[in-house]
Amino acid sequence: MYTVDELNDRLIDLAFAEDIGDGDHTTLCCIPADAMGQSRLLIKEEGILAGVEVARRVFARFDAEMQVEVFIGDGTHVRPGDVAMLVHGRVQSLLQTERLMLNIMQRMSGIATMTHRYVERLEGTGTRVLDTRKTTPGMRMLEKEAVRIGGGVNHRIGLFDMILLKDNHVDFAGGIANAISRCHDYLRAKGKDLKIEIEVRNMDELRQVLAIGGVDRIMLDNFTPELTRQAVQLIGHRYETESSGGITIDNLRDYAECGVDFISVGALTHSVKGLDMSFKAC
Repeated sequence: MYTVDELNDRLIDLAFAEDIGDGDHTTLCCIPADAMGQSRLLIKEEGILAGVEVARRVFARFDAEMQVEVFIGDGTHVRPGDVAMLVHGRVQSLLQTERLMLNIMQRMSGIATMTHRYVERLEGTGTRVLDTRKTTPGMRMLEKEAVRIGGGVNHRIGLFDMILLKDNHVDFAGGIANAISRCHDYLRAKGKDLKIEIEVRNMDELRQVLAIGGVDRIMLDNFTPELTRQAVQLIGHRYETESSGGITIDNLRDYAECGVDFISVGALTHSVKGLDMSFKAC
């Protein structure tokens, strides 16, 4: 199993291979190998900055002699005209790392900015916003880090660090009782200690889960705010609660005011706009 840093390094290597191929012929044909220069990261849109530390890794991975001077760190509220960093080094290196660094930082900053909007909408409720596995293949660790930078909370990272019995698992297992029972049998057999969450689609399924027990969190999937309030009262703090499905920035607070512990929002990562910024010679 790879560490987060190892996964990020593999992503960076793959991205450089994808972008540069057998050489950046535009840069190589017109920029001398010994030419030195400096570029600045200029913010062009208001939002939450994210990806600064990953950018350092991109530069170091490509050319260890590049020097990075950071003025604005991850999680900072930025505005147009702000200069986040200066990077000094070989001009060839500045040009060849520019697009990958911007792609990562723009996307991470967009996710952090979107997450921050949701977190602000939940202020005072005690409910926390969760991300999902609806991430860009290969970029999950970066995108989930951006959610944390924006003030959100990571749900499970992947299929390996938590049990989440969803509707298809329940249906293929032959019902809620079978799914929960088999889950505990598996964890005992494998000697694993993982949290267990189960998704319910209606009040009848919720009552079944409450009768059986053996879970840590109950996901209320596609419940209306009215049904969510009833469900939370029925659960009575015996288990953590999570609302999911059909939740937007506009109705987010309606669900939070029902008393759920978490609200999961796929839009934090699957349909976000990158934050505008540029990397220019100075």
